[in-house]
Amino acid sequence: MEVLFTPHGVVSLITLTIMEIVLGIDNIIFISIIADKLPKDKQNMARTVGMVLALIARIGLLFGLTWIIGLSSSLFNINELLISIGVDLHLGKQAIEHLGISGKDLILIAGGLFLLAKSTSEIHAKITNTEEEPQEPKGAGNLVLMAIFQILMIDIVFSFDSILTAVGLVREITIMIAAVIISMIFMISFIKKVSDFINQNPTLKILALAFLIMIGFLLVAEGFEQHISKGYVYFSMAFAFGVEIINMRTRKKKEAKQLKN
Repeated sequence: MEVLFTPHGVVSLITLTIMEIVLGIDNIIFISIIADKLPKDKQNMARTVGMVLALIARIGLLFGLTWIIGLSSSLFNINELLISIGVDLHLGKQAIEHLGISGKDLILIAGGLFLLAKSTSEIHAKITNTEEEPQEPKGAGNLVLMAIFQILMIDIVFSFDSILTAVGLVREITIMIAAVIISMIFMISFIKKVSDFINQNPTLKILALAFLIMIGFLLVAEGFEQHISKGYVYFSMAFAFGVEIINMRTRKKKEAKQLKN
């Protein structure tokens, strides 16, 4: 614990906490959209329980750092697999190395495909006005459990990225755990406001879903060893979000003028 109170420990903790919060933006958006499917009185509970379980799982993963790092070892190579069935792509050595698939890659690809499928279906439902209404109390229990399960699973997928990034910044597991706890408390404190804001503004919800599609694509690309900086996605979405906020204010001013007239 002493390491937390050293100058190096404090700087590392602040840096890692900020990084966890930034990397958690996509998680907050996903949770907001999933929870919106639930009855109003169940949404806050599902979000809180899901994130608390995610926190416990993330801390558990931190204690299993050796196992996580071991997941980076290649399980098989796509090129070798294709050759075994008689297909030779005649690739160079460097390209062949990039086709190695590890346990971590499989998790990222599965998580990315899930995000792509989920976000696409949500956009389709939104555009065609076929969104599912919140279930009646009779079926609410199963829906809440399903929502919590999805929140937990997608957070674990996102955790691999953030944990491996954290290992590159600091070595002390105490600092990592403290940063995860602080960032999760921050996200739990603000997620209701973020969720309400997104779900009350249909255009922002579409933007949020588009953001999740891009994150899903990045996860799949990462699984195939194609490293694309998330900074590009965050910048483009921040810009689109800023433009939409201006549009929302413009619409409100027009509506106010029409009411006066």
